[in-house]
Amino acid sequence: MAHHKSAKKRIRQDAKKRIQNRYYKKTTRSAIKKLREMEDKAEAGKYLPKVVSMIDRLVKRSSWHKNKGSNLKSKLMRQVAGM
Repeated sequence: MAHHKSAKKRIRQDAKKRIQNRYYKKTTRSAIKKLREMEDKAEAGKYLPKVVSMIDRLVKRSSWHKNKGSNLKSKLMRQVAGM
């Protein structure tokens, strides 16, 4: 148990940040799944920049490693291009 005021504050901040990170990660994973299930190239092409932006945001916040972000973007772009 934390005894210092600053340690208690850090615990509160970490809990809040963990919930936010979980929300952003889950939303992005759902968007990636939705993009992968699309069959219309035009629709997928319009949706791809939104998903790429979400991935970049997670990488910028260090929720995901930059290589994971790059690999995901590459695979999604190849899939949309190959439709």
